[in-house]
Parts: sequence; structure tokens; C-alpha cells
Amino acid sequence: MKKLMKRNVLVPLLALAVFVTTTAFKGDFFEIAKQLEIFTTLFKELNMNYVDETNPAGLMDTAIKNMLQELDPYTVYMNEQDVEAYKISNAGEYSGIGALVRSYDDRLVIVEPYKGYPADQAGLKAGDEIVKIGDLSVADFKDDATELLKGATNSTVAVTYRRQGALFTAEVGRSSIEVDAVPFYQMADATTGYIVLSRFNSKASAQTGDALRSLKEQGAQKIILDLRGNPGGLLSEAIDVTNLFVPKGELIVTTQSKVKKFNQQYETRKSPVDTQIPLAVLVDGMSASASEIVAGSLQDLDRAVILGTRSFGKGLVQRPLKLSYGTQLKVTISRYYTPSGRCIQALDYRNRDSAGNALRNTEFKEFRTRNGRRVTDGGGVMPDVEIASLRSNPLIGALLQNHVIFDFATDYYYGHTLNSPADFELNNALYASFVNHVGKSDFSFVTTTETALQKALSEREELVFDEAVESDIKALLADLEKSKVRALQTYSAEIGRELEDEIIKRYFYREGLYERYLVHDDAILTARELLADTGKYQSLLR
Repeated sequence: MKKLMKRNVLVPLLALAVFVTTTAFKGDFFEIAKQLEIFTTLFKELNMNYVDETNPAGLMDTAIKNMLQELDPYTVYMNEQDVEAYKISNAGEYSGIGALVRSYDDRLVIVEPYKGYPADQAGLKAGDEIVKIGDLSVADFKDDATELLKGATNSTVAVTYRRQGALFTAEVGRSSIEVDAVPFYQMADATTGYIVLSRFNSKASAQTGDALRSLKEQGAQKIILDLRGNPGGLLSEAIDVTNLFVPKGELIVTTQSKVKKFNQQYETRKSPVDTQIPLAVLVDGMSASASEIVAGSLQDLDRAVILGTRSFGKGLVQRPLKLSYGTQLKVTISRYYTPSGRCIQALDYRNRDSAGNALRNTEFKEFRTRNGRRVTDGGGVMPDVEIASLRSNPLIGALLQNHVIFDFATDYYYGHTLNSPADFELNNALYASFVNHVGKSDFSFVTTTETALQKALSEREELVFDEAVESDIKALLADLEKSKVRALQTYSAEIGRELEDEIIKRYFYREGLYERYLVHDDAILTARELLADTGKYQSLLR
């Protein structure tokens, strides 16, 4: 036991010692060495003397993750499985059943089967809860159960799942899964091409370039590039996607770090496809990181008009650093700046409120685009043309996060038939049914105002707090509860859009959703109208 303990302690110590001796922060050497010595002494004494048997690996894993929580959510420790998943995400290829599967509330649920892949062929649907994989019960499996669905190409796995209260079993094959960066492109009208770029994996620029060339051959004289919901990915791919529309040698991103070697300037390196074609870029609150580099740089260079809502606001760059035993540290190494010099990072992780939440930037600096237009930093990319129906808010976020919209769409699917995306209509009766569903569910949404009032009740200041004050606060809380119900009607258009998307995907996959967008989506219709008005388009860029 003690020999094993010494090995478990000494190996990480040697790795950390290498880090300390090679770090660029020579001035912090003594403080780092001091804290390492304190920690390793504590770790050794704890494991050797604690009354019960300990799990050194588990304790170390917990210690590392808790330490990193003090920084930002993008600086994370990755074990061997995490490293493999990270590689798959960037490569866009893996071997599995071909479905987006998520684990939440101790459940493993099919979120979206990919059209034509094994899960889809086996009849698995969104909303199916996987309860058993092979002979293993998901409830008893403590690690990431989604890993059990992956395996060698052409192998099979038995999956037991619950659907609408009944249990079913299916043999599901595994195949090579290619995750397209561009899942859809098509002519939106006779002269306007539409491209969906959903992620920045290693295929992003190549697939976007192929889509652009194909649309131009089909007669596209204007392009809509849809980055909504794109969480980002590889910095190099963001630069190369931008390069499709701007000349070689154009500065796109500057990164600044306290480590000198991470201070870089990134310019376009290739010949563009088309530097003149009118371009509209769509963004929303879930367009982040590499998406914001593309949108922000095209805006700064006055190469495109940006439409939608303010983007997410992630202006930080991460790099995976190799550790021992196949693990890695994905660490934030720098901030990035668009060509005008702005950093669009929205949250300040160096300053937090009493609850430990990072504070949002509230003071914005002005910058100028190449043509002299005003743009600001500190809170994502602000669109040139705002689309009201794309706005989100904490209520919509809570409905999505708590799977209320997802569960309603599941129930709807098994009770209705649709022959084409055009047949669906979210009418008042259907939305009323959704509101009723919300009321019957265990959905709970607590506003910041409620949190403050409830805190006031629990931490009553006796000098000023009497029965009348308490009664007023309780009455106000009751009014707030009623107003939350009314908010479902106030934001019916925005919530309805999320509901439509989820329902359409159940019947017609993402392809059907995008086809419906071409006819009904506010942002695409606005972009088509803008691109058709050459004078207005050019005036926005002036």
C-alpha cells in the first residue's frame, strides 16, 4: 500500500516539478514551489494516516477540478476519455451509433438521431431513454455511459430503452460517423445561397468553401452564412473560413497573453473564393468563440452585414497541454482581439459577485471598422441589424435547460402525424397546450429578484423587519410567481420558435428544419430582403 502511495504521489510531483522549472513565470517560482510542497505534504499525510482506506486518484481528481473552478469554465482537466472525446470533436469523425445522446438527471436520453445512421435505422427516436447497454444498467454505471455506445466499426450493441412508459430492446450497429461542419446548404431563392456552418471542426473551411463554390455554380450572387447556435471550435478554421471572403494577408485575429510565445497575429494565408459577393452573417446568443471571430472580423473589415442578436461573448483562447498518463490540461492561454482591436469577452472571471458568479462587463469601449463604423467590445458581437424574434432571456434558457420544450415535443410527436415541414403550424391552441404542459410539469424558474427577496426573508434585519414588511415581501413573491406565468404569453413568439424547431426536427431531421427556415425564418427572410436591396446593403457597410 505504502509503495503504491509513494508512486501515486511522486509521479505527479515530478511532473509538477518539470512544469515549475520550465514555466515562463520565473518571478513566481518560490511561491509555486512553496505551495506545491505544502500540498504534496498534505496529500501524503492525508492518504497515509486517514482512518479509512482512501482513493488517491479520486482525491487528486477532485482537488484539481475544484482548483480549476476558481478560474474560468474553459480551463479544464481532461482524463484519457475526455482527451479522446476532444479529439473526436475537432476531427468530426468517430465510430458509434450515430446519435446525439445526453446524460442528465441520472438519465441517458437520445436527443437527436442522425439521419441514415445506425441509431436511426434501428428505430431510435429523440426522447428515448436508454436504461441498459448490453448487460450494464445505465443507473448502475458511474462513469460516462455514452462511452459504452462507441466501439469498433461494424460491431453491434444491444440497447434497452424506455419510450412513452414502455420498454423496448434493439440491436444497434456501430459505424464510422462523420460530423459535418456544414450540415446544409441550398439556394434560398434564384440568386441567394444559404450555408449553415454548425461547428468549427477540422472540416469547417473545406466544407464551407465547397458549399460556396457549389452555390455560385447554381447562380448564387449573394450569400447568407448562418452561424446561429455554433459554439465554436478551432481557431485556425475560423481564420480559414473568413479567408474564403477576404484577401490573403489580411489580419483577422490578434492574441495577447502573459506568456510571450502565445502573443500572435493571425493573417489569412490562402487565396479567397470571392471577395466581392454580398454577404450576410447570422448570429445569436449561442454563437460563440470561433463563430464570433468570423462574424467580428467580417464586421470589422466591412466585408459582411451581421444580423441577429448579440453573440455569446467568448473572447478567450484555449490550448490543450499534455500531462502524464495520457491526460491533458485545456487551459485558457490568451484573449483574442478582432481586426479593430476589440475583445468581445462578456464575462469577467477575475471579478465575481457574492455567489461566486463572474460579473458581466457593463462598460464598453468604442472601436472603428475599416470604413469608420462604430463597434464596441466587451459583450459579444452586436449585429448591424437586430432580429427581435431571436432574442433569448432567462425564462427561455430555463425552459430549454430543464427539457420542458424537449419533453413537450416528444409527446407531440407520438400524438400527431406530419407529412411535410410546411404542414406544421404553431397555432394558439397548440401554444395553450404547451402552457398547460408547463403548468403540470415540475418546471421551476427562480428570478434574481425572487432570490434577493427570499434571502431577505431568511436573513431578516430585526431593526427594520416587522410583520408588515414580511407580509409585503410575501405578497410581492406571489405577484412574481403570477408574472412568470404571464411571461409565457409575453414571450410566446420567442418560445414558439424554439418549440417549432424541436417539433420539426422530430419528423424531418435537421434537413427539414433548414428547409422550413428558408420559407419561415425571420432572420433569413430579413437577410434576403437586405441583400436584394443593394443600396441599403452598401449603406450599412458605409
